[in-house]
Amino acid sequence: MFNLKELKKAVDQIAQEKGVDAQKVFEALEASIAAAYKKEYCQRGEVVKSKFDQKTGALEFWKIKTVVDETTVRIVEEGEVVEGEPRLEISGREGALSEEGLLPRYNPDRHLFLAEARVIKPDVQLGEELIFPLETHEDFGRIAAQTAKQVILQKLREVERNSIINEFQNKVGEIISGVVQRYDRGNVFVDLGRATGIVFYNESIPGEHYSTGSRMRFYILAVQEESRVPGIILSRSHPKFVSRLFELEVPEISDGVVEIKTIAREPGSRTKIAVTSKVEGIDPVGSCVGQRGTRVMAVSNELGQEKIDIIQWSEDTEKFISNSLSPARVTRVEISPRREAKVFVPDDQLSLAIGKGGQNVRLAAKLTSWKIDVRSQAKPDEVQEGGIAAALEESVSAQIAADEEKKSEE
Repeated sequence: MFNLKELKKAVDQIAQEKGVDAQKVFEALEASIAAAYKKEYCQRGEVVKSKFDQKTGALEFWKIKTVVDETTVRIVEEGEVVEGEPRLEISGREGALSEEGLLPRYNPDRHLFLAEARVIKPDVQLGEELIFPLETHEDFGRIAAQTAKQVILQKLREVERNSIINEFQNKVGEIISGVVQRYDRGNVFVDLGRATGIVFYNESIPGEHYSTGSRMRFYILAVQEESRVPGIILSRSHPKFVSRLFELEVPEISDGVVEIKTIAREPGSRTKIAVTSKVEGIDPVGSCVGQRGTRVMAVSNELGQEKIDIIQWSEDTEKFISNSLSPARVTRVEISPRREAKVFVPDDQLSLAIGKGGQNVRLAAKLTSWKIDVRSQAKPDEVQEGGIAAALEESVSAQIAADEEKKSEE
């Protein structure tokens, strides 16, 4: 008989340390005791389960047999070798085809033919599991105890892993704070408390320095489930990282009064965001900038002084394209088919509209999903160096399809 008080205390402590449900720890304990019982008193092929009564401390054991017939298992005579048959490991999954398409081999330790099963239970169905009680034992040998230890450690790792996956899957797309552990070959490893996150080289802000022990914010991009230890993929270069930061700084956005429509970003350098208001009388641009620029400065500081242009989104295409080239002043916009636009600006605004290395027009094209050609108002036929920028092809194609669908509906 177990010392219930001490056992529950130990289970609660493990549950707290691992951040998992105490019931899951009890289930892992039951699995380990069943493994020890099977090792000591049963055949290798048997399926043994145990149940621990948390009120009395008593243990119950039973074995399970699955009802089968000739259509659900392969019957192979003892000593018979089937040519080409793969070596099959014992598995708890019955009635399923192996990878090669073979049915599981009949095993009297875990299978019971339908005719035999109906002697025990007349209304039994194919595939049903029958339970056979086993004699209770609480004394196990050294090898059985080692088996129990291995099983409970494995089960606890699985429980903790699943708990971490579930927790962080619900946080994908959100911002999390973490402490930088180390920088290795371009990748940044971050301590998130229960798990370790990783920022790959292409998800970090170019030129940003990551000091060991420093606390920073990150955008949760994805959760890798395939690896033995769940991988939490983080990002600081993703455009949505900027939108999440604005949600934290601007109450109007978190309340749904102001909406961020699109974002175009070149991490570490410049970002353009288009915002609109859902409530008349609310200035979306002013809300994001804040009094004396405090809100936009807070976001910029988090991004390493990255420049941020906040523009007014508009359903009017010409006005939206004109706004997207902010801070340049646009004189006229000419719309062409296939989402192409020529934008004319005064000569003194030309370098501002194009930007250093064509960055301003490039971000405007990404923001609007239009191909933009910036030209001088004085020389409308002259193509400007770096003045033409196209959005990503897939983005343009999607917008064209959406436009055509909208026209057909009208």
